[in-house]
Amino acid sequence: MNFIFEFFFGQYANYETIDVVLEITAVIFGFLSVWFSKQNSILVFPTGMISTIIFVYLLMKWELLGDMMINAYYFIMSVYGWLIWTRKVDDTHVTPISKTTFSEKKASLAIFLGTLIFVYIVYRAFNKWTSWVAYVDTITTAIFFVGMWLMARRKIENWILWIVGDIISVPLYYYKGFTFTSVQYLGFTIIAIFGYLAWERNIRRNTQIA
Repeated sequence: MNFIFEFFFGQYANYETIDVVLEITAVIFGFLSVWFSKQNSILVFPTGMISTIIFVYLLMKWELLGDMMINAYYFIMSVYGWLIWTRKVDDTHVTPISKTTFSEKKASLAIFLGTLIFVYIVYRAFNKWTSWVAYVDTITTAIFFVGMWLMARRKIENWILWIVGDIISVPLYYYKGFTFTSVQYLGFTIIAIFGYLAWERNIRRNTQIA
């Protein structure tokens, strides 16, 4: 039992207690945010903002620039998404769940490529381009940037990007020494799969009604 505990949580031995508590708190609110997103609930944004604020602080303290930028971007996009989700397209209906248009796919590609370049420049500037982790961080950051943008616009394809990014992040965060966050991304993967199915049913139902 001690070996199992040491294997999963030994990396927390040198962490301050407050940091461990903050990480667990951020993970809980992160789970709530993804769950509310699956439920197509506006609460996805306030819960997500709490999680990202905590993670920005922790990741800045731990000098994990790529992860910090992801969470800072999440916060900004949460504000944008909150406005989009509550904006009425007519007198009674808010922005519906839909599939990406051709122009949105082009914009997604531009965001992905732009993020790759931006993160590479930042890592070089702070001398963080020192291992294979930097390459993976750059890719996952670009995936999540696009995924968050699509989620803010209520596009079903956001779930596909979350699933891919979450799967990569499970072993990545464990390798970085954040077991709780690694478990969070494992849970995110499962919820994202069900989220995609739920949003797909929503689109199919709205299509039939129309």
